[in-house]
Amino acid sequence: MAGAVSRASLAEITDNFANFSKNADATVLGAELLEILHLLDREHGLRRALSDPAKPGEEKANIAQALFEGKVSAPALAILKDVVSRKWSRPSELTDAVEQLAIGSYALAAEQNGTLDDLEDELFRFSRLVEGEPELRNALAGQRLPAERKTELVSALIADKVAAPSLALINEVVTNPRGRSLERGLAEIGKNIATRRNRLVATVRTAVALTDEQQTRLAAALGASYGRGVHLNIEIDPTVIGGLAVQLGDEAIDGTIAGRLDGVRRRIAS
Repeated sequence: MAGAVSRASLAEITDNFANFSKNADATVLGAELLEILHLLDREHGLRRALSDPAKPGEEKANIAQALFEGKVSAPALAILKDVVSRKWSRPSELTDAVEQLAIGSYALAAEQNGTLDDLEDELFRFSRLVEGEPELRNALAGQRLPAERKTELVSALIADKVAAPSLALINEVVTNPRGRSLERGLAEIGKNIATRRNRLVATVRTAVALTDEQQTRLAAALGASYGRGVHLNIEIDPTVIGGLAVQLGDEAIDGTIAGRLDGVRRRIAS
């Protein structure tokens, strides 16, 4: 978990992001921020220099200016200078912040296209696809295939089924996991997008598909309980016998017959 200093810096740059990105091509901005992220992840000395708390923020911003001016767009450079001028508890938290802003750029692109809900759904469906296909997961998460082949495999599977922001973010997690499992990386992106929309994500397991009306009622009920909007990720699970199982953060709400029967069995056995 990020330290207090980094949390404060992240809040400030997130607030400033809207101004820096308002006239930008959000898709291009996302791609540029990811390229900056890749460079900072590779160049440990540069990352330490740009996150050094002993250096004045202006000095670090000038280093970023000298390195990246003319190589990235003005909005991307402005965002990077804002990031490096802040204080960070650890160098890795600076790069984590750049990643979050890149995700925010792709979320902005989806929002501008009216496909932000689709972005969240597509990321969730891809995570379920790889969980259900061990060979595919091993190919994408393993070390045997080079990044280019992984990108080709992802494109062959879903390029014509998802929007461009979804494809870009999925390829990023697959080719640059940054020490995370594939599932965790996708989940963190989904959580990041939901947080930017000030809403929670609930995974709902059900034996049969829910109608649009049922989903609307469930999201409204959960939102009323938690005081925030809730996005539903629906998972069809034949093992669910009647009712719904809802996972929202660390909290599980099991309203299924199967869950109640399992609870009875545990009480009998105890």
